[in-house]
Amino acid sequence: MRTCYVGQVCSKNLGQKVTLYGWVHRRRDHGGVIFIDLRDRTGLVQIVFSPDKQVFSAAETLRNEFCIGITGIVQSRPDGTVNVDMSTGNLEVLCDEITVFNAAISLPFQLDDTNLSENTRLLNRVLDLRRVKMQKNLMTRYSVSSAVRSFLDRMGFIEIETPMLTKSTPEGARDYLVPSRVHGGHFFALPQSPQLFKQMLMISGFDRYYQITKCFRDEDLRADRQPEFTQIDCELSFLEEDEIRHIFEDMIKFIFKKVKDISLPETFPIMTWKEAMYNYGSDKPDLRVNLKLIDVTDIVADSDLKIFSNAATSSDSRVAALKVPGGVNFSRKEIDDYTKFVGIYGAKGLAYIKVNKVGDGRDGLQSPILKNINDSILLKLMEHIEVSDGDIIFFCADKNKIVNDSLGSLRVKIGHSEFGKATGIFSNSWRPLWVIDFPMFEFDDKNNRYSAVHHPFTSIKNGHDAFLDNEEYDKVISKAYDMVLNGWEIGGGSIRISNSSLQSKIFKALGIDEEMSREQFGFLLDALRYGAPPHGGIAFGLDRIVALLTNSDSIRDVIAFPKTQRAQCLITEAPSIVNDDQLKDLHIKLR
Repeated sequence: MRTCYVGQVCSKNLGQKVTLYGWVHRRRDHGGVIFIDLRDRTGLVQIVFSPDKQVFSAAETLRNEFCIGITGIVQSRPDGTVNVDMSTGNLEVLCDEITVFNAAISLPFQLDDTNLSENTRLLNRVLDLRRVKMQKNLMTRYSVSSAVRSFLDRMGFIEIETPMLTKSTPEGARDYLVPSRVHGGHFFALPQSPQLFKQMLMISGFDRYYQITKCFRDEDLRADRQPEFTQIDCELSFLEEDEIRHIFEDMIKFIFKKVKDISLPETFPIMTWKEAMYNYGSDKPDLRVNLKLIDVTDIVADSDLKIFSNAATSSDSRVAALKVPGGVNFSRKEIDDYTKFVGIYGAKGLAYIKVNKVGDGRDGLQSPILKNINDSILLKLMEHIEVSDGDIIFFCADKNKIVNDSLGSLRVKIGHSEFGKATGIFSNSWRPLWVIDFPMFEFDDKNNRYSAVHHPFTSIKNGHDAFLDNEEYDKVISKAYDMVLNGWEIGGGSIRISNSSLQSKIFKALGIDEEMSREQFGFLLDALRYGAPPHGGIAFGLDRIVALLTNSDSIRDVIAFPKTQRAQCLITEAPSIVNDDQLKDLHIKLR
């Protein structure tokens, strides 16, 4: 039987016989004495095989990743051989017995190779997960889940499971559908969120609920998205918006301190959605980047530069600037690359002005657009932007969304670049915040109707009923709130609608008529009539929190068996074709 885990061998074990299990991390033959580093999920320890021991011949057959068990005496390493990079680096185990549980074939890659493609890693995920970094990532994930439960249990929450097979609804992302064998032609949907069930739990009297649960969305993937992801899902009754935010602000601070000993700010700043979009071009601003968008719409309204004046005089457009201190030395190629970059977000171009010397007026500026800007407007621009020698100013003029997406993304790109880090534009710190007061609705040009910015069960801000009744949907603000950390939205929630009358009005605004609302959400509307309490909640992305704590670029690095960017599992080759008999049982015929 195992005495302890490999990484737990310590000075208290000196002179003791221990039994350890694990994998051969590496093997070294030093003039007749064989050393191996034995590895398990807790770390490494050096095992010594002396030529005068019977186990020596067995040690000669060992290769990397053989699964073995050893028994031996713990001893101090000789002077000069201590490995300070290992927690057990001052100790070794002189092996007396060895058991080879299973040999390993030649590996497709070495576990310490840092230049592996993601496809190679995912195809060989069993080996990839043996790597020290991945082992640490998944252990951190476990620690986060444990910390969440510890905090919420202490705060009086109870964990309740909700169904995985539920009803497809028309709002939100595409559902993953599951055909019913028993009810031919009918389908379940995998949940995008336990939203409706947790609201019904509030109505049922379970006033503090949580669940760490899988959710599913059939949508295009990015580094921070997966078709199946894990959500820390929470709901509370009889609390106001600021009280809910306070509880979960404390939860995140508790997690970061307990798991990684990171002290987040005592109080998270609060920013309205309008302010975030206006100054940062994003509803999840990365505050580590010390740059802001500067609106110049009014100043350039009379400009001879048509792309400026046309945008400035259009109700749904803006002209904004991004001042980059020290950027005057950007090369033509760098500027061209930035222009191509903003083109990804729909920008038709990226105008710029280099500020060589402010005191020289127009002569101290350099730009192809100067000839189309008169002295009066140019002076107002330079004063409003507060330029200094050495600045470069980028301009974008277009629809609000295009300008915000383009300059907001350029802001982050420059901030995270080597230039941004070298010049102090980027500060490596933890910068959480709350973004509040989201619009309730946004107009969907493709479908020619309004859709919910968060979801249709979000309540509206006090005093905004008149806007709803007068069908001024673009003026309605919701009681929604997102927690943002270093440019990642890690949690989002809202105060929910707790009466059926308001819920019906919201459905109407979304173009969901009474018949459809009864068909899709009748069970919720009925439940709201049975004395529903005021309630609200929030859901955090567990994968995103762990990715931040482990400094991972993608949530795929903190999920044991993730999908690729094409939503495939390379190990099991899923999704896969099923046979005709299975389809027949499900009343399905492929086209």
